[in-house]
Amino acid sequence: MAGSNFVDYVKISCTSGHGGKGATHFFRSKSIPKGGPDGGDGGRGGHIILKGNRNLWTLLAFRYRKHVKAERGGNGGGNTATGAEGKDVILEVPLGTVAKDPETGEVLFEISKHDEEVILVPGGRGGQGNSHFKSPTNQTPLYSQPGEEGQEVWRILELKVLADVGLVGFPNAGKSTLLAAVSAAKPEIADYPFTTLTPNLGIVQYRDGRSFAMADIPGIIEGAHLGKGIGHRFLRHIERNATLLFCVPADADNIRNDYQVLINELKQYNPELLDKPRLLVITKCDLIDKELEQMLQPEIPTDLPHIFISAVTGYHITELKDLLWTYISEARQGEEADVRGAMEEEE
Repeated sequence: MAGSNFVDYVKISCTSGHGGKGATHFFRSKSIPKGGPDGGDGGRGGHIILKGNRNLWTLLAFRYRKHVKAERGGNGGGNTATGAEGKDVILEVPLGTVAKDPETGEVLFEISKHDEEVILVPGGRGGQGNSHFKSPTNQTPLYSQPGEEGQEVWRILELKVLADVGLVGFPNAGKSTLLAAVSAAKPEIADYPFTTLTPNLGIVQYRDGRSFAMADIPGIIEGAHLGKGIGHRFLRHIERNATLLFCVPADADNIRNDYQVLINELKQYNPELLDKPRLLVITKCDLIDKELEQMLQPEIPTDLPHIFISAVTGYHITELKDLLWTYISEARQGEEADVRGAMEEEE
């Protein structure tokens, strides 16, 4: 994967800004030679912030940017002047980016909305000036607070590809060919396993100018949930897809068994994946005729809709788009209902 422009995992060193020092200062003028304390507060140190950008699809920008450092806050001044805040560093990331603590593995947060901003590493607070420490018994405090130090930590950024439809299947199941047939994406296609080593995204044009995003997830192998091969890196991309399109080729030894192995891998990795809408496509149907298609029916799982297709000849591709659009429309309506419900609760 080193030579690919698709980067879905980076580890970066983050140093937020130190807070500025509070000032130890006393008011002075011609008429008031010995005024009271008026030292201002130090400015906050700069934060390191992640910001969602729906136009980004990879963490490539961080491949050669391993160290990120924000500015320190300015020191306080006289006349209760507060020091300037350190400039924040805003890192734009694709939607579906997850921030983790590398030491504990804890998920800190996930960026899922465009323009959403979350502080990855907060800057240090500015110190208080001596004006805060005046009291009846100490009217000339000769001290103020130093600024709080910024944090120097490592953070992991992982990307889960966000798409309306995710293609799930074994290597060489025809997923890349399908994506190339229904979108302008140009994934590498060859007649051997593991042609796809990183996710490919394509925009599928539907009727009346409507469209949806489809992701070709690298092929799953049995044992992927245990990290076999690079299974975890493959499986996490499936988490951010609204609808799962299972792809099993017509020339598989047993379609039902292949499907069950795929389901088991998803279940072992994250049982919640099985709550997503599912559709089964039997690919490579240009290799069989109608009679063989009928003979395969007993091998087809009965707990989800299925359709026979050929991305090479276009067989049933339009019907597949229609089915997918039905699933996608229902999912989008559900999301809109959730947003409206959340807004009503806030009101």
